[in-house]
Amino acid sequence: MSHFEIIDPSFGRFVLGNATVKQLATGFDWVEGPVWFGDANCLLFSDIPNNRIMRWTPDVGISTFRAPSNYANGHTRDREGRLISCEHGTRRVTRTEWDGQITVIADSYDGKPLNSPNDVVAKSDGSIWFSDPHYGIMTNYEGFQSEQELPCVVYRVDPATGAMDVMIDDMNCPNGLAFSPDERLLYVADTGRMFSDDAQHIRVWDCAEDGALSGGEVFHQIDPGAADGFRVDSDGNLWSSAADGVHCIAPDGHLMGKVLVPELVSNVCFGGRAKHELYITATTSLYRVTLVRNGVQYP
Repeated sequence: MSHFEIIDPSFGRFVLGNATVKQLATGFDWVEGPVWFGDANCLLFSDIPNNRIMRWTPDVGISTFRAPSNYANGHTRDREGRLISCEHGTRRVTRTEWDGQITVIADSYDGKPLNSPNDVVAKSDGSIWFSDPHYGIMTNYEGFQSEQELPCVVYRVDPATGAMDVMIDDMNCPNGLAFSPDERLLYVADTGRMFSDDAQHIRVWDCAEDGALSGGEVFHQIDPGAADGFRVDSDGNLWSSAADGVHCIAPDGHLMGKVLVPELVSNVCFGGRAKHELYITATTSLYRVTLVRNGVQYP
């Protein structure tokens, strides 16, 4: 059985016929937010309903990195290598310092608590960009059911002042986000409001050097399923979650091929010694596949 579906023949150069989609760990409830730590040779990811961040280490396996995690969801690393986390339970974005202390990056806007920060990226200028949909406060499954006091938007946190700005305010529920390798484009998934039939797609904005955005056209429509989380490889191809696995989308927006996964995929990241391994969080399990690709991964 093939682990890949090739749609554009060029996708065949991205995959290895003898590389399997390997299940590394299972038994979780809903896994999300994978982030690779090359200097520690490990992957961190969230098991959201169980209120913990897990660690997977080659030749060692699974251990608990942090519990409780405040129902953490998405993660990234800043340009100094520190862990940046979106926490549903505390409705905030935090940074884990090298000594283990937790610094709050954002927890409110205009005097009101954030909804439930979901996914986050760090730009080379030090700014932190994150999506704030309502998923973590709609039920008690991934946090604490609470009243929504702010719209679902994408924020930017200034690295010098800590000031927050609303960058995107015309999406139903912004979710996964990623910059192109040159940071001139910002991709954001709209996965729609819970219990609704909102349109679900990935949009793309031009991003100026100062962070100003323009555009916002629909870039791609995932089928089947929706784009929850995604990452970009060094050539600007987008690797996105989908209902049947991970879809590889070319910079012009066309579907090149699929990595087939037997569970609903939530998110991905590149890792390994050459950033050539794609780590996949999918419902109850963590998977990995080796590619002929290199991910954009900092630091």
